[in-house]
Amino acid sequence: MLSRLALQALAPAGLRTLAPCLSVGVVHVSRPLHTCQQRLAPVPPLPEGGKVRHGIIPEEFFEFLYPKTGVTGPYMFGTGLLLYLLSKEIYVINHETMSGLCVLALIIFCVKKYGSTVAAFADKIQQDELNVMESVKSHNMNQLEEVIQHEKKEQWRMEGLHFLFDAKRTNVAVILETNYRERLLTVYSEVKKRLDYQLALQHLKRTMEKDHMISWIERNVKQSITLQQEKESIAKCILDLKMLSKSAQATV
Repeated sequence: MLSRLALQALAPAGLRTLAPCLSVGVVHVSRPLHTCQQRLAPVPPLPEGGKVRHGIIPEEFFEFLYPKTGVTGPYMFGTGLLLYLLSKEIYVINHETMSGLCVLALIIFCVKKYGSTVAAFADKIQQDELNVMESVKSHNMNQLEEVIQHEKKEQWRMEGLHFLFDAKRTNVAVILETNYRERLLTVYSEVKKRLDYQLALQHLKRTMEKDHMISWIERNVKQSITLQQEKESIAKCILDLKMLSKSAQATV
């Protein structure tokens, strides 16, 4: 009955309207399947122990009884409870009680005598373990920081890849343009060579025709001149030379 009331109190508001048996089943179903803690999740620090009196009695017990019974209330409560157990023979004193008192006295003596030394030794061991864990934690943190920095650097490089791709595209475009202009120059050179060849061929043809025409005219002229005409032309040339010499002497 009490368990059902506790489950109904812990259940969500939408589940309280259901029947008790159904609400209990729904509460179990609504629980998460993965209840284990992550292995790499940060572990919360251990809670500090509360204050105690006489080695075993919590301080909260005294604080709980102080408003109702005063300062001596907890001690009177303990004394009355012990007397009640003895008077009603709920607890009977025998040889085991004496053995227990001796053991308790021995424990108290050991705690008083060696408690501080053992506590310091345990604290030292705990501090060494904490230092080792802290060094492991700092080492892991440094490794993670390096991984984060490396990842940031890779992201920065990825951001600059489009500049590299643009430069490569520009280089490819320049190479293609260079090849295109080289091919144009090759075509121009080849066409110029062919045109120069045709021009030289035409010049050669004209020169040969001219030489042939001159030689043909000279040959025909020579053939048309007779021996008498040749003599007359020579005589006339000599006469012209004499006239030119006389005119030259007269001018002098």
